[in-house]
Formats: sequence, structure tokens, C-alpha cells
Amino acid sequence: MYREPAVWRALLDRLADCFAGYVAAQVRAGADVVQLFDSWVGVLSPTDYEELVAPWSARILAAVDVPTIHFGTGTSTLLPAMARAGGDVIGLDWRIPLDDGWALVGDDRGVQGNLDPAVLLGPWERVERAARDVLAARRWRPRAHLQSRARLSCRARARRS
Repeated sequence: MYREPAVWRALLDRLADCFAGYVAAQVRAGADVVQLFDSWVGVLSPTDYEELVAPWSARILAAVDVPTIHFGTGTSTLLPAMARAGGDVIGLDWRIPLDDGWALVGDDRGVQGNLDPAVLLGPWERVERAARDVLAARRWRPRAHLQSRARLSCRARARRS
């Protein structure tokens, strides 16, 4: 990335083309929304993200004509740049309060998150309280999506059995 920037850019060009084709195929197959999930992006500084990742993320997100979710972990300092790169919805992880994250991405976008997945391992009362706190933080905003991958639905199914 730093030592061989031309190699980095060539790799990202290839990956962005591949993923753009993949998400386009997903939409042709019936996907109503796509998510670009970058689990390591939070290790970058805002400057490095804007130079070394954002242009390629933007290409992938722009490849489809359906709503897109742009998600990464540890991205508190990257949220404005991620919003500029694209995504109708910006994912917030549990390390940033919902209001703070929404202020950084703008009220014109939806957000996804920000329930701590570790909470889902606790007693149901704690899970419910945490979920209600996230929903209450959305206040007047029309779009919010509480998600914590499949764990919550698995936990709910286990409680019903």
C-alpha cells in the first residue's frame, strides 16, 4: 500500500471491478439492497482511507441501482469520508453513540447499527434494553436499522424453543 502504491492501485482496480460485477449480478438475481462490508477499514487514518480505499469503495457502491449500505468497523473517524464515498445507509458500530454517528454522516442518510454484538450474549433483559436504547436514539429520524448480524435472530429462535 505504501511501498508499492502502483501495485496497490492495480490490485484495488481489479478487486473493485470484480466486486462491482458481483454486486451487479446479485441485483440482477433479485437483491433489493447490497452492503459493502469492510471489516478492516477502521485501522486506516482518514487521510489514508480517502486516498487508498474510498475511490474503489465508491466504484463498487455506484455499480448498482438499488439502495446500498456502506459498513465498516472501528470507523468513527472515517464516517464523513465513508458517507462521501457513497452508501444510502452508513453502518455504525457500537463504539460510537448513534446521535454522534448520525451527525457525522448527515441526517439525509439512514444508519445501520449500533448495538454491541457482545450484549447479545447477556440476559434477555439487557439485550432488550440495549435494543430499545438504539431505537430511542433515532428519535425523529425516518430511517434506522437495528442490526447485529444473525445473532439476534438466532437468540430469539433459541428463546422460542
